[in-house]
Amino acid sequence: MKKKLLVLLLLIIAFITFLGIKFFILDNQSDSGILKVLSSPNASIFLNNEAIGKTPFEDRIKEGEYLVKLIPEGNATDTASWQGKINVFRNTLAFIDRELGNSELSSSGVVFTVVKIASKPFSSTEGEISVESEPEGSIVYLDNDEKGMTPLLLTRIEKGDHELSVSAPGFFRRTQKINVEANYRINTTFKLAIDPAFKAVEEKDLQDATASATPTQSESTDKTSSSKNIIIADTPTGWLRVRTEPNLNASEAAKVKPGDKFTVIEEQAGWYKIRYLGRNEGWISATYTKVQ
Repeated sequence: MKKKLLVLLLLIIAFITFLGIKFFILDNQSDSGILKVLSSPNASIFLNNEAIGKTPFEDRIKEGEYLVKLIPEGNATDTASWQGKINVFRNTLAFIDRELGNSELSSSGVVFTVVKIASKPFSSTEGEISVESEPEGSIVYLDNDEKGMTPLLLTRIEKGDHELSVSAPGFFRRTQKINVEANYRINTTFKLAIDPAFKAVEEKDLQDATASATPTQSESTDKTSSSKNIIIADTPTGWLRVRTEPNLNASEAAKVKPGDKFTVIEEQAGWYKIRYLGRNEGWISATYTKVQ
């Protein structure tokens, strides 16, 4: 009789333990994902303006959209900070890796999130990769095989480890190892750092061209005070995104078409601020524009 009671007691304890694991551990994890953040140099991490730790960092956080800030630590006073939005989805990885230079132009990085594909995949062994970049129109390589220019969606990618690279003239190439899961899409955004050697050559060419045709003082004054007029050039997608802020993590406000003309009202690190559809204002990448 005592043995039966002991067995029954053990079964009750095991059942209560199971319920505790299910409701307090598994259920709490079901609405969270993994956030992993790397940076060079190390930086303090702020999530929605609340300090959560320092890089390298990896922890589970609740599903949702977050504003992430990286503030360089210690003696890195000449290093630029970074901020951007990232979506964390349940039971998947959200990843940030930033090389913090002394300015936005010399900084680079990659942000990617993993999300379940809503539509039925082609097979149970394939996933997808979406690639955006700054600057737009960068060349995408998957396992050293050229695939096209950003923005780009790669479909029917065999599950497993892959090497994803993005490059553009005048910028340093950036490579990221990724693991593709069947029925999932990896959404990636690459920020490329400008190559100072390329920039120096470009500036020298500009100086030579300026020296060969120096304007008069009055002409120079007119050029400085006048607004810059631009026209949207051809793009791989047939349109160009207008964003709310001058970075690829900003929300899309509208789209403009090749041939559309605008007056630049502000410039910032490869971005033009324009006015469209009356009084609306937004930012476009200068990569796909021509000065009139």
